[in-house]
Amino acid sequence: MPDQVLEAAAPTTIAPELAVYDKYTGALMATLNQCTPSDALIEIERAAAGAKTAASLPRHERGRILDTAAGLLERAGDEVSGLIVAEAGKTIRQARKEVARAVNTLRLSAAEARRSAGEVVPFDAFAGSENRQGWFTREPLGLIAAITPYNDALNLVAHKLGPAIAGGNSIILKPSPLTPLTALRLVDLLTEAGLPADIITVVLGEPDVGQAIVSSPLVRMVSFTGGFQTGKAIAATAGIKRLAMELGGNSPVIVFDDADLEKAVEACVSGSYWAAGQNCIGTQRILVQHPVYEKFRAAFVAATKALNVGAPTDESTDVGPMISAAAAATAKRKIDEAVSKGASVLAGGTLHGPVLTPTVLTDVPHECAAWGEEVFAPIVLLESFETTEEAIRMANDCDYALQAGLFTKDLDRALRTAKAIDAGGVMINDSSDYRFDAMPFGGSKYGSMGREGVRFAYEEMTQPKVVAINS
Repeated sequence: MPDQVLEAAAPTTIAPELAVYDKYTGALMATLNQCTPSDALIEIERAAAGAKTAASLPRHERGRILDTAAGLLERAGDEVSGLIVAEAGKTIRQARKEVARAVNTLRLSAAEARRSAGEVVPFDAFAGSENRQGWFTREPLGLIAAITPYNDALNLVAHKLGPAIAGGNSIILKPSPLTPLTALRLVDLLTEAGLPADIITVVLGEPDVGQAIVSSPLVRMVSFTGGFQTGKAIAATAGIKRLAMELGGNSPVIVFDDADLEKAVEACVSGSYWAAGQNCIGTQRILVQHPVYEKFRAAFVAATKALNVGAPTDESTDVGPMISAAAAATAKRKIDEAVSKGASVLAGGTLHGPVLTPTVLTDVPHECAAWGEEVFAPIVLLESFETTEEAIRMANDCDYALQAGLFTKDLDRALRTAKAIDAGGVMINDSSDYRFDAMPFGGSKYGSMGREGVRFAYEEMTQPKVVAINS
């Protein structure tokens, strides 16, 4: 996932205004005020004071607020979907699905507020403690910093705010400067649902504002979704506090020779090009067993070429713009590098401002950025393999991993392969990009810190407190 928050920057004394543009038309949508680092310090103190308000809310009230906000979001679905289309560039059909997922995320958070209070500790399981009984509760950490990306401008914000509220915390939210309006709309809905205003503080600003937030000793936890370089900067700056980071991936999908090829092609096309490929679990490398490689390749390329590319407001559009013309140009350079080193373009690869046509590459040398890095664009690599061991080796040929997928009718092979793939999740007979908002979600190998998914984020954002009675 691209870096965007804590790159080195000179301190500012006067914060420039933040202009938000329609990602397809380029039209100005809004101009927002931003903070300076000194402003941010005041906001951090205010947000930390809100932790007392958050902790004092009884669980039933947290649940009621989150459930009410979910209902408000559902009723405002058309409006919020339109906002996502304009601000993030997602197609209208994809935006509606994101709204539906965010509604579910808030409802799951409401259920967690009521459900996960702790458990009884069996003290009498140890000799000498027969006369003791007790329990542990899950208590709020305090102030949580949430730093969110642009690619799921609504649901990834909900994945941080929902569990934090459920756990009784206050939050200081720094949304992506590319998509702040959607985040602000969600905060408005939570406030309308009855959340006290001091529980969420939204801060907009340059990278030095992010540094001020992350380094503050008043912040008890940083929950970040974004790029590796920014993640490194956060880890170096944060000091002694809890960190949870989702830093992207380079998702492989393995298609074995006994797979249902029609199902595999359909799932991989969706998994590859959803949100114009700006998807941290989007399918990037498809490894196909040699006996079915030619058949799969022909069908996948044909399906890619059949996608409708254009205005995200159009109901028939499958692939809209990337987040910016600059992001699209960066992706195009990775295509050009691969081609210069011997890769072939089977489909797409053309650039029209922020729109990069869905691209299929083959014979990509493994030293190319398109193979080893997260491309975060509508670019897919096809490669054949002979043995299961070869497929696993190629699937694991990257320094970080979120999810992977595989297709086979052989359950034993599926389970053995899933065990051998080093990733945070393996989807069997599905592409890598399946996610259910209640499941644990996070990376493997380098850069993996913590898990999202409502229950698991809730646990990251709370701490046990033991009470023991000696009778």
